[in-house]
Amino acid sequence: MPRGKWRPSLGLVVLGVLGIVAALPLFGLFLIRVYENGPIREAEAELIAQSAALAAVMARTIEALPDHEGLLGTVAPPPAEALDNRYRPIQPSLDLAVADILDRRPDATEPATPPDPALLAVGAGLLPVLERTQAVTLAGFRITDRDGTVIAGRNEIGRSLAGLPEVAAALEGRFTSVLRRRVSDEPPPALTSISRGTRVRLFAAMPILVGERVAGVVYASRTPSNVVRHLYGERVKLALAAAAVLAAVIAIAAIFSRAITRPILALVARSQDIARGNRAVLAKPGPFGTREIALLSFGVDRMAHQLHERSDYIATFAAHVSHELKTPLTAIQGAAELLRDAQRNPADAMTASQQIRFLDNILSDTGRLTALLVRLRELARADNPDIRGSAPLETVLAALQQAFPRLVVEVDAALDHTLAISAENAEIVFTHLADNAVRHGARKLLIAVQTGEGAVSIRLSDDGNGIPEDNRARVFDAFFTTRRESGGTGMGLGIVRAMLRAHGGTIALLPAGGEGAAFEITLPTTRPM
Repeated sequence: MPRGKWRPSLGLVVLGVLGIVAALPLFGLFLIRVYENGPIREAEAELIAQSAALAAVMARTIEALPDHEGLLGTVAPPPAEALDNRYRPIQPSLDLAVADILDRRPDATEPATPPDPALLAVGAGLLPVLERTQAVTLAGFRITDRDGTVIAGRNEIGRSLAGLPEVAAALEGRFTSVLRRRVSDEPPPALTSISRGTRVRLFAAMPILVGERVAGVVYASRTPSNVVRHLYGERVKLALAAAAVLAAVIAIAAIFSRAITRPILALVARSQDIARGNRAVLAKPGPFGTREIALLSFGVDRMAHQLHERSDYIATFAAHVSHELKTPLTAIQGAAELLRDAQRNPADAMTASQQIRFLDNILSDTGRLTALLVRLRELARADNPDIRGSAPLETVLAALQQAFPRLVVEVDAALDHTLAISAENAEIVFTHLADNAVRHGARKLLIAVQTGEGAVSIRLSDDGNGIPEDNRARVFDAFFTTRRESGGTGMGLGIVRAMLRAHGGTIALLPAGGEGAAFEITLPTTRPM
């Protein structure tokens, strides 16, 4: 491979893609944090249920106190969601992706007014219930009066939580839940340190409503379930899922290797063998893999075959050209040397008739070289023609009749066909065939046309001397001619075949059926005129 910019191998690209695919579940768990929202919402729903139960108990207890009206605060606003007068559901709403995480909860402060002794007595009676609830649910509870002063809880009794925004909102009659940073007195275990769930604590403030007025707040808190702990509990399922993902990655890698990487490497090795000239490799089938690689392999083989054929053709053609040029050049050189020696040495003087004979030979060989160069130019043009354009068959045959007035051209078919070849290129094809017929003694050329699906077959037969059986297999060979002494170059039929092949056509020598020679040309057609 040529040096330059670094390029990854196909295997490395496939491995990178598979690695990304395998890592997608991890991104979903730890970066997108979708999974962590589950424990958050679950903890919030549990706090809502527990706080609602405690708020109902507190409301019933406060309502039973004498002169309880003096213990009530502001009127709560109507709930945002109410099915009827009985049901006022509160749905979990916290989301790690969008929720702000507040600083750790500040300590309670001194209250502006001390709590009512009756409420302190109620709180003291409720304390055993809160402790038993906390032992089971792991949630912490604080019960406050209408001013936000704690009346029940394990500590902070008689101190105020009214400065907390969630408690202040609950004192106005609105349930509020927030996430705060969790600061533990003990260092977390190593496994749990990667879980954001252990670094936050959920706080929920539920208003205690007596009628439509706020009598206090149930302030609950809990640390959400640890994601890593939950995953550890599902370790068997996760191991099976990881094994399934790994198996899928290995299977995909094997499929890529079998269907893409190995066939491409084999194709590279095959192309290198072809470049080194090893033609034996073309006899073996190429690598397949996918359909596209198989098509690429077939294309490389076809191109290699064509290049080898072209190389052989050029080598053979060069040998023929050098041979054809050598003979007249040698004759010209010999005649010129004799004429020069006769001028230099009076003893070797030539008569006028001898000089004219040598000069005629030079002119004849020069003419042969000129004709050969013209044919070479025509062959080069036939090998790489301009294949655009089309020509009506009637126009082509009319031009042929005009070019050979002494040749009787008879057409045995309708001429309303358009050949997929330009008039200029068609003239080259038919002119060479007619010239061959004339040079072999033909006086009449019969043309028969037969149409097929998308093609037209044209048969040209003459009444000339015909082609001997020994020469029939060589008529299309370059430089093969039986008229070399009369100026034949042996390139006419080669030019015809090259021109037709470039236009998707063919030419064939038909079996001898009497006098003369017969050729069949097949050319694609355009729509009828």
